[in-house]
Amino acid sequence: MPRPRTVPDEALLDGALAVMRRAGPEGLTFAAVAAETGLSAATLVQRFGGKAALVQAALLRAWDLLDARTAAADAAAPPTPAGAVDLLVALSGDYGDDYAEGLLVLREDLRDPVLRRRGAAWGRVLATALGRRLADSAGPRPDLGRLMAAQWQGAVLWWGFERGRSLPEAVAAELEAWCRAIGAPTGSGQAG
Repeated sequence: MPRPRTVPDEALLDGALAVMRRAGPEGLTFAAVAAETGLSAATLVQRFGGKAALVQAALLRAWDLLDARTAAADAAAPPTPAGAVDLLVALSGDYGDDYAEGLLVLREDLRDPVLRRRGAAWGRVLATALGRRLADSAGPRPDLGRLMAAQWQGAVLWWGFERGRSLPEAVAAELEAWCRAIGAPTGSGQAG
């Protein structure tokens, strides 16, 4: 009879994500996760098999966490263009010096078909949530939601180069300017 698990998989996967955020996917080893979580590398191998399975499980956990953050931000943001900005600012966090490592993690999402499908599904949910806030007389505009999500990702990328202000400030300014450009003012009056 197998021994009971004293550390849940979610805690182990959170540890793996912490290692990936610091050291990138290449730095993710069973030894590094063992040091992060306090379990032996052998135990981790028994649970996850190989490194590819551990990476995929950790990134699926990251998608679960992002889904939950997105649902919470969607529930909290008002149904207005300003609410769309608020939603994306809430999802932005602040990468600090780890932004480049985050891009390496994203590379793994793009390589794995299971993770790509998960990302595409999240993108549709996000575009729908934003589109409800960018509605016009014809109804919700998920097409504009998708464009706003693309603008958001571009704002995050440019912030990675410039870093003249905090990520939330940069994202808010860029998205407020975008909303004004499409005729959906947010009421903030900030210059982009």
